[in-house]
Amino acid sequence: MLGFFNKNNPAEEMKRAVAAYEKVVSLKSDTHDARIVRMRMGMLCRAHLDKTFIAGAEQTALWQEHANLALMEGKPAPDLPVPSKFQKIRAGETDIYVYLPEEHANEAFGLGAKYQKMEMTAPKAIEAMQALANQISYYDLRLKEPFQVMNFLREELASQDVPESGEEGSLSTPTDPEAGVR
Repeated sequence: MLGFFNKNNPAEEMKRAVAAYEKVVSLKSDTHDARIVRMRMGMLCRAHLDKTFIAGAEQTALWQEHANLALMEGKPAPDLPVPSKFQKIRAGETDIYVYLPEEHANEAFGLGAKYQKMEMTAPKAIEAMQALANQISYYDLRLKEPFQVMNFLREELASQDVPESGEEGSLSTPTDPEAGVR
């Protein structure tokens, strides 16, 4: 009866996001409808991973600035930034919350932080993020083909004529479920 009040309640929306993810992960069926639901969740997870990587880079850059200021002022460094299991994603005309388990969000955020701190090259960041996406695709969502992440960085590298393979490793998406999974 009062459901319309929950429309903009982030806590309720986050609960629905967790329930949606867990429902898709627990699907046993391999019907056409189940595959479509898994693919849709895969697209939402892809957006979550990309946004979490970017958040890791941006929040790390901000933290570095604040830590340097604190050091110059003789104050303790601020706490390190932490990732969120939730990302707000644009889906059609509305924004929705998307959930990823903490271990996946932490890994994506950490990779973004490493990239920001120049501890990892762009090709290595793409490779590591794709390995995470492959793990989620094959083992959590049981997709036949993994979703591809980091298209924004792949396009940036392509525009700079940086090779996608070679010393840094290939950026292609492997079709073998065991490839690139930690």
